[in-house]
Amino acid sequence: MANGEKNGWTPFRHSKEDARKVHEVPDTAQTRSPAYRLAYVDEDFMMRRELRAVRIGLELMKPEVGFVEHGIKSTVVLFGGARIPEPGKEARSAKNPEQKQNLEKASRYYDEARRFAQLCSLYSASTGHHEFVIITGGGPGVMEAGNRGADDVGAPSIGLNIVLPHEQAPNAYVTPALCFDFHYFAMRKMHFLMRAKVIAIFPGGFGTLDELFEALTLIQTGRMKRVPILMFGREFWKNVLNVKYLAEQGTISPDDAKLITYVESADEGWDIIRQFYDLK
Repeated sequence: MANGEKNGWTPFRHSKEDARKVHEVPDTAQTRSPAYRLAYVDEDFMMRRELRAVRIGLELMKPEVGFVEHGIKSTVVLFGGARIPEPGKEARSAKNPEQKQNLEKASRYYDEARRFAQLCSLYSASTGHHEFVIITGGGPGVMEAGNRGADDVGAPSIGLNIVLPHEQAPNAYVTPALCFDFHYFAMRKMHFLMRAKVIAIFPGGFGTLDELFEALTLIQTGRMKRVPILMFGREFWKNVLNVKYLAEQGTISPDDAKLITYVESADEGWDIIRQFYDLK
């Protein structure tokens, strides 16, 4: 679209045109100076400490634009351990035989996450893939299982990756056009919850707990509408988190404990979602 934006015509020159013109100016000391670069294509400038607020805003906006363009209205969030292997595969991240045994035993949650994502995505198809779209952290383990379940039934799914010291590559099942990368954890967390209609929590570590408590706090304080929070694996979570004890101590109210629902299978989880939203 000449002299126009994707979302509508404008008489002004497009910013891309001016960015291309930079390569057509005479090669002089002035044009080679960093000061002469257009601000929005000057990577050194954009990385400055003073531009942090701009970068945060861009990380909020870029995925939002993508979701709007794909018509995504609501999501089903899958959180869980990156170290949980697919059944039949070795737990390579284990540091000792006990960890290896436990992680490989937990591989059943890979299958449950995959099946759960299939069920959600099959319903999502009836909405044109606008509602109940699977969203994960985009990495391995439970995240891979979630994206894979959607892919099994031909549905799109979202992956919100983040740059980590130990490089995390997107799993092969994320829809490429919905595969995003983040620097700021805060912006990633916002996109996990901004469209969430369901939060499914599978066994995991610190990151999984972090996301769980973020959602619980937002709902408890009324900053977010109540949505089903499904905790897969009653035995695991009862050992990790004693919600009943918190209520007994008065640090949370008895009703807060009811924000969590323990489930064992994908079918059980989907039935709770159907009842909660009165889905046919």
